[in-house]
Amino acid sequence: MSRPLATLMLLVCTMFWGFAFIAQKSAMDSMGPLTFAGVRFILGGLLVLPLALLERRRRPGPITARQWWLVVALSVVFFFGIWLQQAGLATTTATNGGFLTALYVFFVPIIGFLLFKARPHPIILVGVPMALIGTYYLNGGGFSSFNSGDWLITLGAVFWGFHVVLLGHVARETGLPIFVSAISFLVAGVAASVLALGLEAPSVEAVSSGWVELAYAAVLSTAVAFTFQAIGQQHVPAANAAIILSAESLFAALGGAWLLGERLPAIGYAGAALIFAAILLVEAVPPLWARRRVHVPRTTN
Repeated sequence: MSRPLATLMLLVCTMFWGFAFIAQKSAMDSMGPLTFAGVRFILGGLLVLPLALLERRRRPGPITARQWWLVVALSVVFFFGIWLQQAGLATTTATNGGFLTALYVFFVPIIGFLLFKARPHPIILVGVPMALIGTYYLNGGGFSSFNSGDWLITLGAVFWGFHVVLLGHVARETGLPIFVSAISFLVAGVAASVLALGLEAPSVEAVSSGWVELAYAAVLSTAVAFTFQAIGQQHVPAANAAIILSAESLFAALGGAWLLGERLPAIGYAGAALIFAAILLVEAVPPLWARRRVHVPRTTN
């Protein structure tokens, strides 16, 4: 796959994910977060399953026990990330949900170091405070307006950090990005559905009333976007991919303003700008700095 095509795939991901916050929030009017997540990911998993099985059939050799454990770990963190995000959207705005989810880019280098000894760049010491200040201003400059939904989504961003690290690692090691994605969709969907039966008492009427939101989330945000992410990240450097994917928060804000009439307080725009600037900083500076150090000007005698 060419680099421009892979970049385009990641950009499509951010658009589908950003607008998905609108569908996810609207769906909370008729069903619980576990019910929505369960139906969404079972449908999404079934949609990509034929391609996943075809990909698996073409791969020579078995999947090792270690690789299966990595797939299980990926599926678990994926489930908790989407559950916390979906539950948080019940009480916070789609705009906040998009920006707070984007905080996963700060957790990625930390998690990468803990799991695979990948040492984070010192720029993280600048980026994290910027993100915290931005989050503070995003909610009007006071933690009294930082509600339980915002906390759930922030915690979910930690799991999304694990997801990004594990997805890239597992997809490269197995060579099965679509198969790995399909397994994680189905595991998350079944787990959410089982919990929903005991905690939310889902009904056919509730699911039917939110079929538009479910269709968007299952087809575009899940089957297409997450699969594109798994494929695209294999052909685009991590720093570039992270910058593209962080644009999800901008699409969430645009969608919230366009479709739900959400508006940030005046100081919230400064907070949003700080968060996005921090994301760009921690993802763009390290490769640029490395390139500068490698380039040594020639000197003449």
